[in-house]
Amino acid sequence: MSGATPIRLTAYTNYSLRILMYCAARPGQQVRIADIATAFAISRAHLLKSARHLGQLGYLSTMRGRHGGVQLGMDPTRISVGKVVRELEDSGDFVECFNPATNSCPLAGACNLTGLFRRGVEAFYRELDDTSLADIVGDGAMLRARLPLLQLA
Repeated sequence: MSGATPIRLTAYTNYSLRILMYCAARPGQQVRIADIATAFAISRAHLLKSARHLGQLGYLSTMRGRHGGVQLGMDPTRISVGKVVRELEDSGDFVECFNPATNSCPLAGACNLTGLFRRGVEAFYRELDDTSLADIVGDGAMLRARLPLLQLA
């Protein structure tokens, strides 16, 4: 087996980032969760849970009811991808030896692997921290071209 193995994000975080990207591609417009679900072929129920949480965190403004929907709750330049991922991901340890209370590895403290993993995870988050939602969406044209529902006015 060759190649790098990336840190794997949960589907929940992936779906949440997709909601934010969809909304960022439609600045100032309220969008329906049903439309996002159709665009990404994701369960509406999963997206509702993510949208509710993103609303609680202030990333989305949500409106319930027949004419309800979601839109960004703040400027996309102020939404750090790293902060979003940290807030949504389980704060569990990347490897067992990160947690001295539950570690059972007999090499803990004697090997340099723990430090290497810590630096790698920190580098991963540093990259995400330096990236805003606006950086990954741009003007939204590429997303609108890939997601036909975004072209509906």
